[in-house]
Amino acid sequence: MPSMKLYLFYFLLFSQMGLIAQEAASYQIRTVAFYNLENLFDTKNDTLIFDDDRTPTGKDHWTEERYIEKIAQMSKVISEIGSSENKTAPDIIGVCEVENLSVLQDLVHHSNLLQTNYGIIHFDSPDERGIDVALLYKKDAFIPVNFNSHRLLLFDLDGKRNYTRDQLIVEGLLDNEKIYFLVNHWPSRSGGEARSRPYRLEAAKLNKRIIDSVRRQDIYAKIISMGDFNDDPVDPSFKKILNVQKSYKNLDSLSLYGPMEKLYKKGKGSLAYRDKWNLFDQLYMTSTLLDKEKHTYSYWKAGIFTPSYLMDPKGKYKGYPLRTYAGGSYIGGYSDHFPVYLHLIKKAKP
Repeated sequence: MPSMKLYLFYFLLFSQMGLIAQEAASYQIRTVAFYNLENLFDTKNDTLIFDDDRTPTGKDHWTEERYIEKIAQMSKVISEIGSSENKTAPDIIGVCEVENLSVLQDLVHHSNLLQTNYGIIHFDSPDERGIDVALLYKKDAFIPVNFNSHRLLLFDLDGKRNYTRDQLIVEGLLDNEKIYFLVNHWPSRSGGEARSRPYRLEAAKLNKRIIDSVRRQDIYAKIISMGDFNDDPVDPSFKKILNVQKSYKNLDSLSLYGPMEKLYKKGKGSLAYRDKWNLFDQLYMTSTLLDKEKHTYSYWKAGIFTPSYLMDPKGKYKGYPLRTYAGGSYIGGYSDHFPVYLHLIKKAKP
């Protein structure tokens, strides 16, 4: 029979092996991103919208060559968002400022993204400029189950309709786990922040109604809302209407958590205007995505994607997003916004 010393040896050996296996537990990572593509228009004149500037004969002299270059640049950026941790393009990405389904198809079929095999969910919004929001998703990671576009009805002081973007909600299975994604592009600050603020408050109310309607069906629903909100994380739309919290401590089951506020208070931003950084591009989520105890997806970390090639290299706008047009002139940049992203993780089952 083996001696007691031998038993003790094997006990210690296997205990150490178990500890090592526990420490080296592997995780599945999925990346959720958002990117304002800054006026991704085709070159055709659509008589139903105000796209005249983005045509070959329009003010911007928007030619086929410039369009093709824009598609190449946008697809390159998307292919790299969050890749330092995940080594691949985002699994889910919301986009805004796209003219139609056709430009999205050109985008996902570019060689930079073709192997990613993105699906597209898109609705035409009533925005006067003709810009929409959409969701792109990896077909091998996410299966859409249900999706809908919610109209934001706005009126000015004279009772005239102010046409803007719809809010898109997509329900689906991320690796067989139900998650909801909302994609937003809230009203701009045209005319001044204070004057336009009521429109964004109404947008926040619609966003809250959508989230509440999902929760009435499933109190534990996992929801991620993303977009260009044209508001910072500390503005009334987030603090008074949505009540998004910057800390994940002391959250209850109905709380919303916003990881972008900490970045904002560190001086980080996704766009700059008159020497001030704003973090209009954000992602926030239900507190149900903060439970790391189960073998389900939970929030890991968030960031702003700022490689050097996306930044203006010189002049008074050095470090700002390198845009397609600046001062009315074509400079061949990318977008006036940086992309934002977050990572979801779950522990792989033994």
